[in-house]
Amino acid sequence: MSLTDLNQNEKPGMGGRRPPEFKPGTVKKIVIGVVAAIIIISIGTSSFYTVQEQERAAILTFGKYSNETSAGLHFKWPYPIQQVITVPAELTQRIHIGYRQEGSEAVPVEEEAMMITGDENIVSADAVVQWKISNIRDYLYNISDPEQFLRNAASSSIRAVIGSEKLDYAITDGKTVIQDKVREKLIELQAKYQTGIQIIDIKFQDIEPPSGQVAEAFREVTNAREEKNTKINNAAKYENDRIPKARGEAQALLENAEGQKKSRILNAEGDVAKFNAIYGEYKNNPNVTESRLILETLEKILPDAKIFITNSNSDTVNYLPLNELLRGSGSAAAPPAATPPVTEAPQGGDAQ
Repeated sequence: MSLTDLNQNEKPGMGGRRPPEFKPGTVKKIVIGVVAAIIIISIGTSSFYTVQEQERAAILTFGKYSNETSAGLHFKWPYPIQQVITVPAELTQRIHIGYRQEGSEAVPVEEEAMMITGDENIVSADAVVQWKISNIRDYLYNISDPEQFLRNAASSSIRAVIGSEKLDYAITDGKTVIQDKVREKLIELQAKYQTGIQIIDIKFQDIEPPSGQVAEAFREVTNAREEKNTKINNAAKYENDRIPKARGEAQALLENAEGQKKSRILNAEGDVAKFNAIYGEYKNNPNVTESRLILETLEKILPDAKIFITNSNSDTVNYLPLNELLRGSGSAAAPPAATPPVTEAPQGGDAQ
């Protein structure tokens, strides 16, 4: 028995089996299959990508910008055919000028904050710039360091605007105007260099002189100016309250005077018409009219008078019980009567 035959048979006492023999080329096929599976899995995992809600993705085909995608799951050709770069295009971002925010503490950056005003004074200006990505292609290809470019552009704009204003104006009434001018300049720079950055807003935290006696002096100036503005506003409020009231009172007086004027004119016209009517009757019969006017006048000036007429030409003494008549008229419970008739005294009589 040859050695080959012994190897083909089971060895006594070992209880094992001989390993299977592979055909020529089988191992090579297995290796190729494993490598192919790894490549397929790698291609599959690298061909799908996810874009978050606040992001947008730029697709580079052979290193050149081709298109962009929004949030969601997307497919691309594997690297190096296509490459994906995601940027937070839907997120509003902030950069700080003149200080850095470290947790809850603000750390000043003097080289950014210190500036020279138009009247050659030193002022410290801190600002916050709000921005977002508006054009991904320009953002990726036109500037190498977008945040640093934006920081330099903001500092340059702030220095240019503050450098043309006086210190007193910059730290008091001109803060809002300076903000608007800086924002306009910053937008112009982004458009000029096509950075793909959209400036949303810029807010100054502080515009003040350096700390020390100068700052204290300007703080007193600011307080005095604010007090002045408060008093001016109060005076304007008082003026706006009093002037309409005074105008209303003046208008009421004018209307009242106009009413009195018209009333007096109408009364005068009525008196004239009445006088003309009486005068016309007087010309027709002077004696009767004169007597009537006298009697009417007596009725007006002596509404409760009682008139008694006697004749004094007779030699007989007339008895007239005036006391009894007056007493009887006072005790009578009768309703008020009209003016008692007056009898004209005869010629030569006396009226008492």
